[in-house]
Amino acid sequence: MSGSAARLNAISAVNEYEITAEPLAFEEIGDVYGINVFNKKEMKTRLPKGVFKSLIATIEKGDKLDPAIADVVASAMKDWAMERGATHYTHVFYPLTGSTAEKHDSFMNPDGSGGTIFEFEGKQLIQGEPDASSFPNGGIRATFEARGYTAWDITSPAYLMEGLNGVTLCIPTAFVSWTGEALDKKTPVLRSMKALNGEAQRILKLFGDDSDSVVTSGAGPEQEYFLVDRNFFYARPDLMAAGRTLFGAAPPKGQEFDDHYFGAIPERVLAFMADAEYELCKLGIPIKTRHNEVAPGQFELAPVFENANVATDHQQLLMTVLRKTAKKYGMECLTHEKPFANLNGSGKHLNWSMGNASQGNLLDPGDTPHSNMQFLVFCAAVIRAVDLHAPLLRAAVASAGNDHRLGANEAPPAILSIYLGDQLTDVFEQIKGGAATSSKAKGTLQLGVDTLPELPKDAGDRNRTSPFAFIGNRFEFRAVGSNQSIAGPLVMMNTIIADSLGYLAGELETATGGDESKLAGAVEALLKDVISKHERVIFNGDGYSEEWHKEAEFERGLANLRTTSDALPSVIEPEVIKVFEKYGVLSGVEMHSRYETYLEQYVNTVLVEAKCVAKMGFASIFPAAVRYQGELANTCASLKAVGFEFDTNTLDRVTALVKSLQDGLAELEPMIDHEGDILEHAQYCTSTILPKMLDIRAAADELEGLVADDLWPFPTYQEILFIK
Repeated sequence: MSGSAARLNAISAVNEYEITAEPLAFEEIGDVYGINVFNKKEMKTRLPKGVFKSLIATIEKGDKLDPAIADVVASAMKDWAMERGATHYTHVFYPLTGSTAEKHDSFMNPDGSGGTIFEFEGKQLIQGEPDASSFPNGGIRATFEARGYTAWDITSPAYLMEGLNGVTLCIPTAFVSWTGEALDKKTPVLRSMKALNGEAQRILKLFGDDSDSVVTSGAGPEQEYFLVDRNFFYARPDLMAAGRTLFGAAPPKGQEFDDHYFGAIPERVLAFMADAEYELCKLGIPIKTRHNEVAPGQFELAPVFENANVATDHQQLLMTVLRKTAKKYGMECLTHEKPFANLNGSGKHLNWSMGNASQGNLLDPGDTPHSNMQFLVFCAAVIRAVDLHAPLLRAAVASAGNDHRLGANEAPPAILSIYLGDQLTDVFEQIKGGAATSSKAKGTLQLGVDTLPELPKDAGDRNRTSPFAFIGNRFEFRAVGSNQSIAGPLVMMNTIIADSLGYLAGELETATGGDESKLAGAVEALLKDVISKHERVIFNGDGYSEEWHKEAEFERGLANLRTTSDALPSVIEPEVIKVFEKYGVLSGVEMHSRYETYLEQYVNTVLVEAKCVAKMGFASIFPAAVRYQGELANTCASLKAVGFEFDTNTLDRVTALVKSLQDGLAELEPMIDHEGDILEHAQYCTSTILPKMLDIRAAADELEGLVADDLWPFPTYQEILFIK
């Protein structure tokens, strides 16, 4: 079958698709929430009282896990899982690939008498042993050194994954090497949360809170994604191999009308969303919002806030459920940051806060933030952390996919700045000038129509161009890519904010000497010092403007790390390693391993894309263009033979583009074989391979608008985005 025939068949198959899914039992939605989770409710029912109390002390207070209870918990967990149809269990872990990993083991064992027995012991619950050499480790382990361990994370509940032919008990775990280094995303998250709690407790004690209630970071990541019909997906080798289109001319209509944004959700998509949310509900993942996003074919869902560690696991699980459910409806879920050129890409806005049981949200300013000293100290710690470690935060969201998105007029710039809003900016300006005595009040919005209600108006607007924005009672890190694990950004935020809290706590402890009467004066002086030194990172204006880029880089001295190869070296700066080692989050060896691993992933991503460009260009686009060139040339010659003067402009244009395509592809092939150390290789990909791919694409995309439609081999943007 020719490429064009495959394309036409794909279009036909999409048009003939019918939704055949069974209606979901939404009347039982409250009853199914968390039914596939071994949560506190289930544990309380099935475990002896003493065992349950011991587990809760570990989960809620951070007490050391008692290994003596493991057998009891394992038995109860196995019984619960098997009652719901489980036959296997797996330790789910999160290697540095950014994906989820698991190895399934059966509960069933021969009993020696011709029968079977179902067993799951405490030692199997606590520890597993996957191959540590086959996952990225950045040089921590040699190829022949294979041993690694998974360790049960009791703070993230076990759950059941339902498949077509069975159920699996999934146990969230940490993944470490035989020599003890973290080889995963989870272990540093847990360590960073411990560090944040320790330093936050020092601040709270200064303000009279001796409850020792654990301070945890909370996260609420908003997930953007695209849906495309699977017939189109399989007809596009670039989507299959790279997750994004490496060729594709802009359609006549894109997103310029903004008519897709918050529009009526298409029936097929709504059915998918409802099904996915139902499955997520069973897994205890609380989805709050769903809507169409800006680009055609783009959508978003958002959960409510959760403990950051649990939210990280849930976010990985959410992406799995979205992809799995999309297939049921004949679609593919794309989480690449930029699947379609010239259309908005997808982010994962990471809402972050911190709090505890005794205080609630520690970033809630209240109605009079100018007098809320405790809030101002915590907020100042964030400002200081972002200013001191902006390059590190940029590195935390660095990837080949996110490079296509950051800095465009659809996503925050690569310059890290903080948006505080009118109210908090005014408060900190007052502090800088001497003392804060007032806060801008919230207002009421009059709509001019008696039948419409008066609306409460926030004290400040929001800013969608800011990479790190305060929005009421939390900070929103808007630069995270849609395909990324939120673990990396959380580790960075937790650790650098813990370090700033530690600095502020130390200054206040010294200034007060334990005398509470000196606290107010000490806080006022410290806040003035912090804001004077770090106000350069506060910016409430248009982050897209050229003026801001010049001001940030040349007047304020803020880094503008535009690419992954620019950003990742920040991870191994001596001052950064010093902070991470101080709090036991990551050692210098572990930091270097991540630097090496993420550079390698960047290089591999670009090389896969380059190989795909070469394959599609040589095997499909070039032959189609040459055939059309031949048809034009033959037509021109035939007409000229009978005395008709034929305009050769189109033929000349096609001929020039075919040559440009051919030359570009010939130049790209040897580039793929480039060698060098990992940073040089990454820089070569950035400076040489990617620009050459864009040159080739420019010629191919122009040819798409000229070559006869019946010859063009791949589904076009017009078809992929608008035929549903």
